[in-house]
Amino acid sequence: MTLKLPRRHGFFEHYEELVGTWTRRLRNRQQAEDLAHDTFVRVLESDSAAVQQPRAYLHQTARNIAVDAYRREDRREEQRGAMESEAIDLSVSSAGDPEHYMHAIQLADSIERALTELPINCRKVFVWQKIEGLTQAEIAERLGLSKNMVEKYMIRTLRHLRDRLDGLQS
Repeated sequence: MTLKLPRRHGFFEHYEELVGTWTRRLRNRQQAEDLAHDTFVRVLESDSAAVQQPRAYLHQTARNIAVDAYRREDRREEQRGAMESEAIDLSVSSAGDPEHYMHAIQLADSIERALTELPINCRKVFVWQKIEGLTQAEIAERLGLSKNMVEKYMIRTLRHLRDRLDGLQS
């Protein structure tokens, strides 16, 4: 049975195109369908009667929603990083050696700075695997990637950290 949707201003005729475009961009059909759903909800809740170009309006709305989601995720990652730094600070402060404590703070700051230089997927893979203890398969599923790609992200991140942190060893 096919569900018949009203042809409100020609928006629904662009559904498959919208999903296809965002599936390619996100490399994940489920995320693209979620984005398309959110886009249509926003369009239907808005006063879209005056829209002259429904296709362009849909794609711009989807882009805005995706950017907002990316920014929210980026902020959550920053907050996690700050909390992890605090946890390192607290565990090190109990050691009682001020020199060791300062070195640990510098190391945590350097790691945090080095991670911010990497793409978001590299940071996610590193935090989820090394901090949260997820497996590569779990991370691959979360990101909609292959385990091989997750491994490549981890290798890239570890190499980057090694390169950035080598100067601290001296």
